[in-house]
Amino acid sequence: MLTNRQLQILQVIVDDFVTSAQPVGSRQISKKDWITFSPATIRNEMADLEELGFLEKTHTSSGRVPSEKGYRFYVDHLLQPQIIQADEANQIQSVFKQQMIEMEQLIRESANILSELTTYTTILLGPDVQQHKVKKFQIVPLTEQSAVAIIVTDNGHVENRLLTLPNGFSPSDIEKMVNILNDRLTGVPLQELHLKLEVEALEILKQHVKTADTVIQSLLNVSTGQKEGKIYYGGKTNMLNQPEFHDLNKIRMLMDLMDKESQLQSLFKPKDKGIQIRIGSENNHMAMENCSVITAPFSVGEEQYGAIAIIGPTRMDYKRVVTLLDMMRNGLSRALTKP
Repeated sequence: MLTNRQLQILQVIVDDFVTSAQPVGSRQISKKDWITFSPATIRNEMADLEELGFLEKTHTSSGRVPSEKGYRFYVDHLLQPQIIQADEANQIQSVFKQQMIEMEQLIRESANILSELTTYTTILLGPDVQQHKVKKFQIVPLTEQSAVAIIVTDNGHVENRLLTLPNGFSPSDIEKMVNILNDRLTGVPLQELHLKLEVEALEILKQHVKTADTVIQSLLNVSTGQKEGKIYYGGKTNMLNQPEFHDLNKIRMLMDLMDKESQLQSLFKPKDKGIQIRIGSENNHMAMENCSVITAPFSVGEEQYGAIAIIGPTRMDYKRVVTLLDMMRNGLSRALTKP
């Protein structure tokens, strides 16, 4: 168990190192207004904290930096949420005030805003769109031979498919087809749409629209899309600006990982409904050993979840990121579960 004096010193070292990326010395700590003990006492306590594994000494300075164990203790026991400035809170809320915004656009803009406010990399894992249910079909003619089919789901996901129209396919044929599709397929999950189109809707369409086969073949493609939630990036190259990642091998490994969406799905998907913080080796991936990842789920309807992950160096501003992340995930959940 750490003493109150050791707790104060550890907190100052973490906070100062997060800000400066420079080792923190005893003299620097002693200048804090709320620190009442001498540099000699501070040096002794720093030595004890290093022996306990909470601090590390660099080769280039007499100062100390937090170890992975020190960061973990700080996160678990000393972390206090930061008060966010009004203009930053307004920036987050602005994305949720937009009218008729599609789910993909909302998630993409949320990722960009978080990356701007934190200066780190943001990854948003969208929910599995194949579980979305059809809410509405539309077919919009483009030319005499082509049209676009628009499928809107219950969670705001939009699928667009370009259709080829047979010769003589009239506006009334389009209207009949739309009415039948909406009647038969509303409420059907996208993952079941292929089967429902082929088995149920096609036979009825043939009875009312003689040349429906060609159009339906295009629509059958809607259920062949991705089977996992889509990944959205914000500030993908922000890590290049962090001094810890001036090593080309480190940044190359991290960038390679970000191109492997299946690995990102397993790495960053939250294990429960709370905010989680993984530091360095806790990420169980060589490319992430110098990174911290803070993840949080957001709800999309009653049963589906997406996730936000913010990636930064282990020298991350945890208290700021946790507060911003919590504000954003709550906003997303409210926006995406609205009736």
